[in-house]
Amino acid sequence: MLRFFDTNQDFQSLRRDIDRAFDAFRTNGAAFRQAFLPGRSPRNYPHVNIAEDADTIHVEALAPGLNPDSIQITVLRNQLTIAGEKPGEASDVKAEQFHRCERAGGRFVRTFTLPAEVNDAKVAAEYRSGILTITLPKAETAKPKKINVAVA
Repeated sequence: MLRFFDTNQDFQSLRRDIDRAFDAFRTNGAAFRQAFLPGRSPRNYPHVNIAEDADTIHVEALAPGLNPDSIQITVLRNQLTIAGEKPGEASDVKAEQFHRCERAGGRFVRTFTLPAEVNDAKVAAEYRSGILTITLPKAETAKPKKINVAVA
């Protein structure tokens, strides 16, 4: 029987299987407590939405609790990198006393391939209420050109 692959579904299934395999090595999260966002890869933070219109690429990153001075944004051609550091919780509770620890802190770096080259001189970023908004104007060479057709 011929089977057609649903690539996205197959990769999601593979990822779940791999996550379950690594869960077997974790003992209540204690082995990975020093990692940023235990149980998740650092590349999954911050969560983002990327959209575009004819002239601009818009990025919204959900990143609560950051010090805006720690955020570093780098753009090179069509690559956007967001880096920073989320402060850890100041607490007198010892690590072995936690029953659950999901609000970890630490450094993060996330790189995205944008759908078009951008004009890096005009990139703007704003951090408000835990949301980092980045506006990336497209480079002139990346904008669609309208070509008029001559009628003969």
